[in-house]
Formats: sequence, C-alpha cells, structure tokens
Amino acid sequence: MEPATGLPDWVDPLYGTEQRAMDRWAIDERGVAGLDLMERAGAGLAVLADQLAPRGPIAIVCGKGNNGGDGFVAGRLLRAMGRKARVLLLAEPGAYAGDAAENLRRLVGGHEPFAVDALGEAAVIVDAIFGTGFQGEPRDLAKDAIEAIAVLDVLVVAADIPSGVDASTGEAARVSIWANATATFGAAKPGHWIAPGKQHTGDLHVIDIGIPKGAPVTPDVGLITARVHALVPHRDAPGTKFSSGHVVVAGGSRGLTGAPSLAANAAMRAGAGYVTAVVPRSLEAIFEARLLEVMTRGVSDAAGSLVPGAASGTLEAARPAGVLVLGPGAGRGEKTSTFLRDVAARAPLALLLDADGLNAHAGELESLAQREHATILTPHAGELARLLDTTSEDVTARRLRCARAAAQQAQAIVVLKGDDTIIARPDGVAVVNDLSAPALATAGTGDVLSGIIGALLAKRLDTFTAACAGVRRHAAAGRLAAEQIGADGLIASDVIAALPRALDGEDPGPTNPASAG
Repeated sequence: MEPATGLPDWVDPLYGTEQRAMDRWAIDERGVAGLDLMERAGAGLAVLADQLAPRGPIAIVCGKGNNGGDGFVAGRLLRAMGRKARVLLLAEPGAYAGDAAENLRRLVGGHEPFAVDALGEAAVIVDAIFGTGFQGEPRDLAKDAIEAIAVLDVLVVAADIPSGVDASTGEAARVSIWANATATFGAAKPGHWIAPGKQHTGDLHVIDIGIPKGAPVTPDVGLITARVHALVPHRDAPGTKFSSGHVVVAGGSRGLTGAPSLAANAAMRAGAGYVTAVVPRSLEAIFEARLLEVMTRGVSDAAGSLVPGAASGTLEAARPAGVLVLGPGAGRGEKTSTFLRDVAARAPLALLLDADGLNAHAGELESLAQREHATILTPHAGELARLLDTTSEDVTARRLRCARAAAQQAQAIVVLKGDDTIIARPDGVAVVNDLSAPALATAGTGDVLSGIIGALLAKRLDTFTAACAGVRRHAAAGRLAAEQIGADGLIASDVIAALPRALDGEDPGPTNPASAG
C-alpha cells in the first residue's frame, strides 16, 4: 500500500517558502509580534557571529527585506556585547519598511552605505542580504556585495539561507554566498540539505524564534530519520526463506560480473530469504563460484551479453519473486538494451531499475508510466541526465527539480543518488537523506543500494518506504564500515559486511551539512 499525500510521520519536515507562511500565521492568527520574531532571529545570528569570530570587527551586509532587519538586530546586540560592528546597507534607509524599518530606527551606533572597502578589516561578515524568498540571480548592488565577499579570505555567517541559494530547492545562483555557518530561523530549509545549497550552508544552526506549533502548512520536502527502520519487518519464528522475501537480480555481462554479484549479496545481507541471479548462460559458472548463497539461472546470451531471447527466461524466473532488480552490469549494447526495455515493460512485479537498466530507457521515461506494478529508479546524476535528455551539469545544479520531473514522467519512485540522496514520488513529495557517508563514493556501492532496496521491497514494504529505508540503511552501513576500516580504503563489499549492524538499528544519526563530503 502506497502512502497518502504529504510527508510520512518518520520524516522531519523542511520548510522553504512555507516558512514565510508560518511566520505570517504566527503573527496574524496566534498574536506573536513580528518584532519579537525578528528580535529572536537577530539574537541567534549575533550569538553565532560572536562565537565564530570571538575577536575582531564584524561587518553586517543588509538587504532591504526582513533579512536585513535580522541584520539590524544582530548589529545592535553585537554592539551591546562590546563588539565593533559595521552595519552596511544595500538600500537607502527610506526603502526599508515594517519591522525592518523599526529595527533600523532602533539601531544604536549608526549605519553606512555598503562599500567594498568596509569589508576589508572584518573578522567575520554577516550575510543578511537575501532570505527565503530569493529566486533567480542577484542584481545591482546585492550582486556586487556577494561578489566582493566571495573573493575575501574571511569567515561568513549567513542569516537564514546563504544569499543566492533558493531555500526551497537548494539551487544556487551563479553569484552566491559560501557560508562557514548559517543561522536559520524557525526550522531547517530544503536548501540547507540539497546540493549545491548544502555545500553553501556550512555549519547549520536552527534558531527557535518562538513560532507556535500547529501552523497549517503542508511541506512536501523532508529529511529521512532513523524512525523509518521501525517499519522494516524482521524474520520471525513461523517464517520461511520465501516469506522473508524473494529477490531476482538480472544483469551481468563479460567484464561486468561484479555488479549483479554485489546486488545479489547485498539483498541477502539486507534480509531477503531467497535471491536468484539471472545471468548470461555463458558466464553462469563465474556466478556459481562467486555466489554461494544465491541461486543462479543462465539465460540466452551472445558473446557474454543478455539478448532479447533471454526475456522469457528472465520473466519466468521473476514470476514467483517479490521484486526484480534489473540492469546491474548488463552493458549498453543495442540488443541488451532491447532486452532490458522488453523485460521492464512486461515484468509482472515490482521493478527496480539501476545502471544499464536505466541507460536502456534514456529519453524514454514515459514508457515506464505504462507499467501496472511499482517501479523504482536509482540513477546518479549522469544516468538521470540521460533519462531526461539533458546534461549532468543541469542535474547537478537542479537536483530536486530533476528528480521530481523524472518521478512524474515515469510515474515511479526516483532515488537520485549522492551525498544528499533525494527520493522523489510522482506527486512531488521528496525526502532527503541527512546521513552523510563520503566513503560510499566508490565503485559498486550503487549496486549494493539496489540489492538493499530490492530486499526491502520483497518484504512487501510500500515502494516509497522501501526506497527511503534502503537509502538510510545503505548510508548507515557505509558509515559503520568506514569507522571500522577507514573511509578512503572502503570498498563495496565492506558495506555489505556492515549491513547486519545497520539492520540491527545501529544508525549514527544525522550529520550537519558542514560535515558532509
């Protein structure tokens, strides 16, 4: 059964533009004074700037919106703490309105127009230029200020979101702030956790500004939490190898036998009771030697590659299973791609497409929407670019937007891999993995992820939950393995070996954006 619309209760919501609606609700419906919200935000910003640079002058660059108002509060409080703080305006004083104008009036010690020279002696710069409503590209004096900050070797604290980063998507303008730390107000934003915004954020600090609970907003982006592990069923006394889940992995070709082997072994370690590897008949002996606990089935091939004639044997092997993992190591030959598309279209069970299973559908995502059974796609940026007929640079710059587009076109769950792995549903709901595991940046770990998700699907978890739990367990296993043997020397089979500990609930917990990558 698939989840209803909205975020599941094992997801912690992230608020992009919804944050502004929460602020307005707190003011209009709950009677919280806007000046009080701004005072608390500015106080958190001042404390963080003071902690980041305990000595030396501070420059606060203030845009003309409420973000600038937060900067005015921070400037007043920093001066009260005995710090030398220069408050630099990017607009005429008369251009400020509302609470920002009132805090400009309250500012003791004066202000001055922005000038590049005013930044030179600063030990830390506070970026209070743009807030959560920013989209597009900075212009005029704001652009000049961001460019000037970028070339200085100085610590930067961002107010709410680094200027130039879209708080709702993580997309970053060509001209944008790279912060050492960010004080965000009320709640974390998608832009703090989704690349490239994640890399711009630095050390993230969430400041409670007094917004009451219960705001009538419905965020559609959140962070996976360790609570998802509780949904995964364990083996029980009356169970059998079949009730534990049957996974079929189909793929492999000459020179690429490792990928399906890793996926199959990962499925076993992730709790599947029975795994079958469907492989080219001429290579079956290799798999028989490698896969002691996995059944193998050889099907038609040509020169060690799967061909269209292998489709019927593959579908027959998959029929009693709970999920088919299709594509690892299959290769990109024309006949193999035809085989992969045919099997994907006809498979009468849940399907996970990875690697060459994805490449076979380049530019043909819509064909997957015709499937009657659940589908999960697990691309990295390059594979998703081929699916969407764009460039990997475009996907890297617009990760959330591209993951959502692919999910909608394919009517499938899309797992866009990366340090900020995004899992997107066709209805636009998306969640982000906050468990950074840089050690997973090595060959074969994507095949391991496919096997893990396949095992969870075979246990009859709903598709979205299986994908999210699989991503979380994969990252947890990667971190556990890295702690034991070191990150730089980790290989994919080390992650498989660490899976039992991850399955037992050993989850290192969330990591701050600054400690990622």
